[in-house]
Amino acid sequence: MFDIFKKSDDKNPADVKVVRDTVLRSIKQELQKAEGGEGRNIKGIHLYIPEATQDRHVYEAAVFVDDPERFKDEVQKIADDYDLGLPQNWALEVNFTGEIPPEAINIPGTAAALFIRTKDNTIQRSATAYIRVLNGEAEQAEYQINSTDDKINIGREKKAQVKEGFFRHNHIAFPGNSENESNKYISRQHAHIEWNNENGSFMFFADEGGIPPGNKVKIRSAKSETLNKLHSKQIGHRLDEGDQIILGETAVIEFSYKPSE
Repeated sequence: MFDIFKKSDDKNPADVKVVRDTVLRSIKQELQKAEGGEGRNIKGIHLYIPEATQDRHVYEAAVFVDDPERFKDEVQKIADDYDLGLPQNWALEVNFTGEIPPEAINIPGTAAALFIRTKDNTIQRSATAYIRVLNGEAEQAEYQINSTDDKINIGREKKAQVKEGFFRHNHIAFPGNSENESNKYISRQHAHIEWNNENGSFMFFADEGGIPPGNKVKIRSAKSETLNKLHSKQIGHRLDEGDQIILGETAVIEFSYKPSE
């Protein structure tokens, strides 16, 4: 649904302004319900936009998808005008998703929906995604992962003994006896993927063998085309459609919410 853009021109900046104003107006209406100091209970504001919408480029521009802090500042101004007292660590999440949670409120005239999360009403989300091996030789060419899975380990050998002497089970495993040169530079405990329910996404983390001075983890964001190098086990990367991850030197895997055709 995108009624307010029936006569839109893809190059018309007015469309972007209209959707931005419409979304901000809906946020304001919901935030007004938190007047009287109740704003301090707000943990996050979540926008949900159908991933397949043909007007995605308009939505991306409207919410400053390349500069999320800018849109958050717009929301903060509204909160300040109404003296809502939002906590300093409140979060703004913009999710391009295939499924909008039923708890979210539809924003009239748009395809977007809104959910304001307080300390007591976290949405329990779910998702299925796929990891495809583009270079290197894993036990499977494609792996299906689910938000209900525990930590999904990635490394060389399915059952690998790590330096502490314990054995680690790698769910996405690259055999060490493979003739594929790329496998040699993948560590036994290279990385893992976890589901983060709070922001509704899969997160990619480097493990002991995937951070300096060990082998490397590099991620190319399909959305921004930036290259990210992981240097810490504690700081993860939020996976988006089409992100590619280099493990070691030349092994490459790709993240997608869509199965192979």
